[in-house]
Amino acid sequence: VRFSDLLLTIAFEIKLVLLFPFLFCMVTIFYVTFISKPEYSSTSKIISSSNSGGVSQAAGLAAQFGINIGSNQNNQKWMYPEVIKSKIIARSLLKKKFKTNFLGPNKDLFQILTFNLDHSKYSSEMLQIIASQKLIKMINVSENVKTGINTVTINAAEPQFAKEINSALLISLDKYQKDYNKSKTSEARQFIEERIAETEKSLKTAEEELKNFRERNRRIENSPSLQLEQERLGREVTVLIGVYTTLKQQLETTKIEEVKDSDYIIVLDPPEIPLIRSKPKKKVAVILSVFLGLFIGILSAFLKEFYVKSDQKEKEKYLSAKNVFLSNLFDIFPKRKR
Repeated sequence: VRFSDLLLTIAFEIKLVLLFPFLFCMVTIFYVTFISKPEYSSTSKIISSSNSGGVSQAAGLAAQFGINIGSNQNNQKWMYPEVIKSKIIARSLLKKKFKTNFLGPNKDLFQILTFNLDHSKYSSEMLQIIASQKLIKMINVSENVKTGINTVTINAAEPQFAKEINSALLISLDKYQKDYNKSKTSEARQFIEERIAETEKSLKTAEEELKNFRERNRRIENSPSLQLEQERLGREVTVLIGVYTTLKQQLETTKIEEVKDSDYIIVLDPPEIPLIRSKPKKKVAVILSVFLGLFIGILSAFLKEFYVKSDQKEKEKYLSAKNVFLSNLFDIFPKRKR
């Protein structure tokens, strides 16, 4: 087939070729204008803060004694994409109050997300699950592995609503980290206090043994075995004093960490009210519909040209194939009994 023949076919069927782009364009414009719901995206950027040195030191100290208290924060990396889209964060946000145009001010996020549901058909737990899933779908988190910066995006039907959810999400995330680290710090403090009590008891016992030994053995200059025994008892007391001193120092550090109110996330770019909607993108949708319409229009023109130029037998085959196709299609869907 020559290229000139293709152009000639398109020229003869130019009305058919242009009809499909026009129809597709009109349908797309109608859909994005009147049917599709607008969506706005509010974005923020955060990075993790390293404010858990005291806890990590306490955990490292506990590890030296063979105890794992699960709070080695120095090596812990918060997986923000998973944490932010977790159910525990979502459920904490459902209790927050927001303002929307269709429900008004001071409404729980749970009420907003379940507004169009018949609450009598669902249990309270099921409604909580549905609301949490809707909220999680509104959240998108991407992490830059090189920089460690996390981009949090909230997609909502209203710009102000999207921005407020993003702000509330960052507050809930920071609070969750604070509560988590405080609980781990409390575990570390409890462990250290128990070790101090045990060490203090052992130290008193060792000191008492050393005192009794010296009282029983006033002159040990000529007895190598007694000298070795005294050195052994002295070493034990010295070691226990060192452990006791270290534990007391660490206890003070842990107490400071426990009451310190630190920010666990650093907000690089706070959320803002989006000025334009992110979806649907009218220009992109219209352009794609035009290209799709052109493709279908040109394809239809060639099919029509091929059908017109085909002989009678070919036409009969097409009609027969059409009848068989429709017959089999109707057999799939049985007729309703009247």
